[in-house]
Amino acid sequence: MSDSAPHAADRRELTAAQRTAVAELLRVSPVADELGRRFASAGHELHLVGGSVRDALLGRLGDDLDFCTDAQPDETLRIVRGWAEAIWETGREFGTIGVQRDGLRLEITTFRAEVYDQVSRNPVVQYGTSLAEDLKRRDFTVNAMAVSLPEHRFTDPHGGLADLAAKVVRTPAAPEESFRDDPLRMLRAARFAAQLRFAVHPDVRAAMVRMAADLDRITAERIRDEFTKLLCGADPVAGLRLLVDTGLAERFLPELTGLKLEIDEHAQHKDVYDHTLTVVRNAVSYEEDGCDFILRMAALMHDVGKPATKAVGSDGRVSFHHHEVVGARMTKARMKALRFPRETTTKVTALVALHLRFYGYGRGEWTDSAVRRYVTDAGDLLARLHKLTRSDCTTRNRRKAAGLAADYDALEERIARLAAEEDLARVRPDLDGNAIMELLGVPPGPVVGQAWKHLKEVRLERGPLGRDEAEAELLRWSREQGIVE
Repeated sequence: MSDSAPHAADRRELTAAQRTAVAELLRVSPVADELGRRFASAGHELHLVGGSVRDALLGRLGDDLDFCTDAQPDETLRIVRGWAEAIWETGREFGTIGVQRDGLRLEITTFRAEVYDQVSRNPVVQYGTSLAEDLKRRDFTVNAMAVSLPEHRFTDPHGGLADLAAKVVRTPAAPEESFRDDPLRMLRAARFAAQLRFAVHPDVRAAMVRMAADLDRITAERIRDEFTKLLCGADPVAGLRLLVDTGLAERFLPELTGLKLEIDEHAQHKDVYDHTLTVVRNAVSYEEDGCDFILRMAALMHDVGKPATKAVGSDGRVSFHHHEVVGARMTKARMKALRFPRETTTKVTALVALHLRFYGYGRGEWTDSAVRRYVTDAGDLLARLHKLTRSDCTTRNRRKAAGLAADYDALEERIARLAAEEDLARVRPDLDGNAIMELLGVPPGPVVGQAWKHLKEVRLERGPLGRDEAEAELLRWSREQGIVE
């Protein structure tokens, strides 16, 4: 029985949700119920809880299940040994024991009553004594429901089922109390808005505004992980707007807030902030197989260099010269501060630096050499660069939009034509290092590297050379450099 009855208007929806949950839980119940019986035999409680119950009600229960129990970690280990196919204890200091059984990953956590001391940047874990206490300390009501095992008793003391039907993010306790315990929950509320397309309750939103500065107590790594989930949500723009409107973005991504009120040089009525969110939405539409975080992050950061490069000409026109260079530098610094992996940062930064390269192509100024350099500089990011460049076209002028699309279609066709004639994906000199050393009569060293670099530049400029032509060019260059007589 639920501890809180749903509103009459919600009964039809909730009944359907509960039917869905039953079907979802039946799929995993052989393992879950068996585990529940083992805990009961040992004199302990076991409850499916949190996101697992929420996802079951939404019809999207995965293979990772969360449980809570009154048993402490040592006792949990005794109960699962000999039954679990694998056990991991990486979360033991937080009261969590992980096990695997029949293709399911189960995390079993002792009832918690964790709080922050409002000074440190990590939670202080205290074990709780009851399911009610554990549910009250959870982040949101939709995550504060439980199914007791093996009897399948449903517990919902904070109206999570009704909130799930209404698609509302609300906290079990007062929002201030919840966010004081873990300020990251404010960022998580925005993530739920993006991930589940839920609205944030006005009381929760007001508390986020008042307490935004408390996010400074959270480690960069935790913020990074939560923000990544937000940006990979079904509606990242909703989450991003909430971050800016509540002041949370200012605490860890001030570049996004800084885009407000800046004017785009292509259409002076256009707000760069709104333009950026449109580019993010466009980028999502170009994805082919789930979230491409690198593409989405590049879309988000592509114009962050504009505030620092803004200039107003004598004719009153606004310009942002070299904002892609400044933006790439800012992107690298911000992602480093948020502890993103170096490889991810490098790719996002490169896309930001390259996102303007296409403009000007339609004027017919690009030679085959320019196309080769475009492809070579993009490297394995070329497909993403195509998507980012197309996403960046947000003009409402249909004729202009059609012209830009046609220009990029032409560029892609030209790339394909050159790729059919030569290996654009791996442009290399026509002579390798051994051939260079043999022809010039030099040992390994800086001269070989300089010659290799020169021949690559020639290859980019003129396309593939025959062997004789490449050797003649190398000798010409070496005489010019004084390497050979």
